[in-house]
Amino acid sequence: MSKVAFLLANDFEDSEMQVPYDEVKKAGHEVEIIGLKAGETLKGKGGKASYTTDKAIADASASDYDAVVIPGGSSPENLRSDAHILKFVTEINSAKKPIAAICHGPQILASAGLLKGRTITSYPPLKDDMVNAGAEFKDHEAVVDGNYITSRTPEDEPAFVRELLKVI
Repeated sequence: MSKVAFLLANDFEDSEMQVPYDEVKKAGHEVEIIGLKAGETLKGKGGKASYTTDKAIADASASDYDAVVIPGGSSPENLRSDAHILKFVTEINSAKKPIAAICHGPQILASAGLLKGRTITSYPPLKDDMVNAGAEFKDHEAVVDGNYITSRTPEDEPAFVRELLKVI
């Protein structure tokens, strides 16, 4: 079974964390929540979910994980300026391991300079940002391009989870 990292900060979109996290665990995979600090309790923007980080990103090694999931909401905005986060996703990408990002999640990939020449989707109002970062934007429920799996919104979670589970 795979070991999957979930990158998380406060104000994540509740269901975009909860649904993939629960489904990945239910499928028998090991999950770890990685944030800026270990042992920090993070709350969803809707107040429906909270999680405690297992590890600080500064202590995480990309080589220990088989895939990474980046839930949306404001969480990616809160993580994208951290050099350890950017290094982690860059190393995951260099190893061709799956990166699943939903809603605002691709903002981290844009900040890491990983979207040039890639085909993705995201929360639709971010289209210009994704295109400006070098991506081809598709307005579909799930877009798979190599090791990237991207989706737009909570309504796309079934397709997002389906595509994620295919590759881990």
